[in-house]
Amino acid sequence: MGVTGPIRVVVAKPGLDGHDRGAKVIARALRDAGMEVIYTGLHQTPEQIVDTAIQEDADAIGLSILSGAHNTLFAKVLELLRERDAEDIKVFGGGIIPEADIPPLKELGVAEIFTPGATTASIVTWVNANVRQTAGA
Repeated sequence: MGVTGPIRVVVAKPGLDGHDRGAKVIARALRDAGMEVIYTGLHQTPEQIVDTAIQEDADAIGLSILSGAHNTLFAKVLELLRERDAEDIKVFGGGIIPEADIPPLKELGVAEIFTPGATTASIVTWVNANVRQTAGA
């Protein structure tokens, strides 16, 4: 659709999880790779995250979830994006997510899940390859 400029990513910490070091590391890596990053801070509701993504004209939402509520939180964000006709915003995430939960999350519409040990370089590479593929084309 003629979208130009850097990829815009909202990095968010939904729910009650209070640990955000990993989210900040990812936000910095994406920023250092030339993306525009909007970090929402701790304790965001799915509604706040989706509102921010739409207001900021984001291309993607990256969720960091360590609390164990990943199934509920990813599903709610995806549901809200559908309700707001914003399904073009890709959702990816990471954190403490059991391997057995990854296929059902992808079936829901989560584009990618990064588990502990994923490198910042692999996340940057994935975002560049899979978010707004027409960027720079």
